[in-house]
Amino acid sequence: MKRLLVAALLLAACRTEPEAPPPIAMTPESVGHYCQMNVLEHAGPKAQVHLKDVLDPLFFSQVRDAIAYQRMPEQAAEIAAIYVSDMAHARSWEQPGAENWVALDRAVFVTGSSRAGGMGATETVPFSDRAAAQAFAAEYGGQVVDLADIPDSDILLATDKPATVPAGPDDYTARLRALSQPAEPQP
Repeated sequence: MKRLLVAALLLAACRTEPEAPPPIAMTPESVGHYCQMNVLEHAGPKAQVHLKDVLDPLFFSQVRDAIAYQRMPEQAAEIAAIYVSDMAHARSWEQPGAENWVALDRAVFVTGSSRAGGMGATETVPFSDRAAAQAFAAEYGGQVVDLADIPDSDILLATDKPATVPAGPDDYTARLRALSQPAEPQP
């Protein structure tokens, strides 16, 4: 019996993968990694990315931004865990909840819905429950998909609207061109 106990303890000590850090509740100090704005002030689902050996998670105002962060080739830090708002347990779109999280790899998502995320871009809406995701898709459009089935093109596009450059005297590009022109000689 003692040998069995010693063997079990040795196996437990040899575990190579550390447990993922738990999700933490959003607070007024939780600011978006990209926008540096309080994530609680924005509607729609949020995300938090825990990096290995980093105490505080990175918060994201939109779930699609956290997935983009994970998929970017430039992202070199080791990710310990990613959690997303569980919209199956959200009060509403405006109040997605500060503590209802689901692990990214355990969620199902609605893509292509009519709901915009916290920063105004299309959103990848996470749910812990497939039936709740299907009900959301029935009401707001879109498809229910697993994480692996979300194409990079749905995640990495900055916005669905083409960028516009203002015209007229405030046109930034025109001002830059004017600055790069050689000065005309003064009389």
